[in-house]
Amino acid sequence: MKLYNTLTATKEDLVVHDNSISMYVCGPNLYGPCHLGHGLSYVFFDTLRRYLEHQGYSVLHVQNFTDIEDRIIETSNETGEAINNLADYYIKRFLTEMDALNIQRAHHYPRATEAIPQIITIIRELISKEHAYATETGDVFFSVRKSPNYGALSNRSPDTMRAGSRIEIDPNKVDPLDFALWKSAKQGEPFWESPWGPGRPGWHIECSAMVTQIIGNQVDIHGGGQDVIFPHHENEIVQSESYSGASPFARYWVHNGLLSLSEGDSEKMTRHQGNFVSCEDALASYPTDVIRLYLLSSHYRTPLAYNENSLAAQQRAIGRLQRAAFPENVDESNPLSEIVPEAYHDAFKMAMDDDLNTPEAIATLFELGHAINRDIDAGKNVSSPSATLRSLAGILGLTLESVSVKNLDATTDSLINILIDLRATLREQRQFETADIVRTKLEALGVALHDSPSGTTWTHIV
Repeated sequence: MKLYNTLTATKEDLVVHDNSISMYVCGPNLYGPCHLGHGLSYVFFDTLRRYLEHQGYSVLHVQNFTDIEDRIIETSNETGEAINNLADYYIKRFLTEMDALNIQRAHHYPRATEAIPQIITIIRELISKEHAYATETGDVFFSVRKSPNYGALSNRSPDTMRAGSRIEIDPNKVDPLDFALWKSAKQGEPFWESPWGPGRPGWHIECSAMVTQIIGNQVDIHGGGQDVIFPHHENEIVQSESYSGASPFARYWVHNGLLSLSEGDSEKMTRHQGNFVSCEDALASYPTDVIRLYLLSSHYRTPLAYNENSLAAQQRAIGRLQRAAFPENVDESNPLSEIVPEAYHDAFKMAMDDDLNTPEAIATLFELGHAINRDIDAGKNVSSPSATLRSLAGILGLTLESVSVKNLDATTDSLINILIDLRATLREQRQFETADIVRTKLEALGVALHDSPSGTTWTHIV
């Protein structure tokens, strides 16, 4: 399998030891609800984990919660809600929504506030190694110029960088690019005692502490959105490697593209700007399979724009996969399908091995689904290829179960069957135009008809 490594800007062979892989994914800042841009990232990393486990790897999955940072403090001050209450509420909501997106839970969900002792340990070591310095005001900064490889991940040179987005500008810094490891306590902010006085950790040091505390000095796969490559992950590398002496800190840096609110919008979805679709709203509008299929139909490194028409198209298309995955009234005595499941499995694996090319993998699912539906219409036994389809879809986190069919009551079923019988009568009377109107109206209501020599069956399009 090959994965694109942001650090080397190349696809690299995935090489691990003892068949085990550690994977750390940057989690949400707990100042507001998660949006579908978060969903895109976590659906991707969930799919990566599912595929690695399908290939026989043992994956240790860690995802943090940022429960102390500038924005959660701002939200607490604006709303009057205690920071720990905000964090608890949004953690509970996050897990509920990720469960609804069929995202497997990480093995560990560390909180930044639980890693304060490790954060202090790392900062003390960085100061002793002269990679960091404390100021008279009780702040501690990392010396960027002491790390010659700073900027390698984002392909930037310190000489061309400017202090800016989320880089603290402070007159006490030796260099404007130096970033905060520890921030002295300010009025109205939570604080912890430290050798440099009361204060709280900087944003970047939190992840280094949680990685080293749970995984160790090196992690196999470190992931997140492309928006945190700089400065967050750039800073994480230099402080972690300067602390432990172990290099590389992460063997593979994997970053997903960002989701915007609409086509042509260069701004990513962000909560503080209000240009987002919440996971809650998306799940209220579309079934889980439809959302996952939509997010995975674009390669993970490619930017994606939220598009209602595309989601609706996926909602219509997935009905074909559902019919193929769970064929009704399969007669075991019928001739066996001549579909070769192994060929589709190999094509699926080839796509996923190529930097998790989910669009190609999904195309393989639809090719297999089409072949199965053709054989269903021909009255063949498709049990084996259908099982393969369900297995491959499961790697993408798709259940292919029609929720709508489960929720239809007996009266609705009967009405649909009456309309199907009416259409059959119209066809017998060669009133094909009227019969086609019945079919079109049913499709508009989300009911797909499937004609075969043995009669007409239907499935609900979700």
